Amino acid sequence: MGDVIHNLPIIADIHAEFPNAQIDWVIEENFADILKLNPYINNIIPVAIRRWRKSLFSQKTWQEIQEFKTQLQARQYDYIIDTQSLLKSALIACLARGKRYGQGPSTAREWLAGFFYNRRFSVSRAQHAVDQNRQLTALALNYRTPTNGPNYGLPRTELTKEIDIALPKKYVMVFHATSRDSKLWPMGHWVSLGLLLGKQSLTLCLPWANETEKSRANIIATHVPQALVLPKSNLSELAHITAGAKAAVGVDTGLIHLAVAMDVPSIAIYTDTHPDLNGAYGGPNALAINLGGKGRMPDPSEVFNAFDRLGTF
Repeated sequence: MGDVIHNLPIIADIHAEFPNAQIDWVIEENFADILKLNPYINNIIPVAIRRWRKSLFSQKTWQEIQEFKTQLQARQYDYIIDTQSLLKSALIACLARGKRYGQGPSTAREWLAGFFYNRRFSVSRAQHAVDQNRQLTALALNYRTPTNGPNYGLPRTELTKEIDIALPKKYVMVFHATSRDSKLWPMGHWVSLGLLLGKQSLTLCLPWANETEKSRANIIATHVPQALVLPKSNLSELAHITAGAKAAVGVDTGLIHLAVAMDVPSIAIYTDTHPDLNGAYGGPNALAINLGGKGRMPDPSEVFNAFDRLGTF
């Protein structure tokens, strides 16, 4: 999900240069709902690589692959830009009809991918992923790399209007779950932070996606009076709920990047990774604060003090 969020600013960049541009986006099916929130993407083409890998010899899988290929080749593209620069994304680019643009072998995330493009560019990887994507797209389309803050194209005010569940008046979204246990923040830290935020009349809203995450959310809520365990929600529903939050705080997970992309003031907590190249990257209308890093876990008081810097209180 982080790759998707970090690539969204190129849509606004392209439209600033070419207002009539028609943009299609190939995306893993689980994340397609994110793109539906951006009104400037013309056609979303879902791909199911993760699911197909699990049943590669199934007739249904190969039927879906053929349908995907047909959809992808339905039109001739002027530019096919692969910002992900992975072998799988490069191969997908090869299926589409048009000239392919991407990073060369020396800077591609997977060097072999760099050989699959018609035009190759060297984009420094010693910069944030958002800046890499914006620079590569500018080089491909031959315009000056933008220097303004990224516009993710997710209209927070419009998203907030569509919230249809009862929520506290003032709440903070808490993204406590992540893909690796090493990225988790201790349960006791969440409880301590929740008690501190409660004194500021802020309620923790705790989403979950599976039973393990639900159990963690319930334990936190048991010890924090001002906490609400949300009903199980899909990605689109979570986006709408997050849009109405006073702020968001979370570990290294795609949902904290989604909050930032919607201009929700956000704090990202890192415990096992460095945020320099892939951390929360705020746009011109929202502040994003990255705390911690590999081998450095922030404590609850440090995170609580960051809320004051966000202007949440």
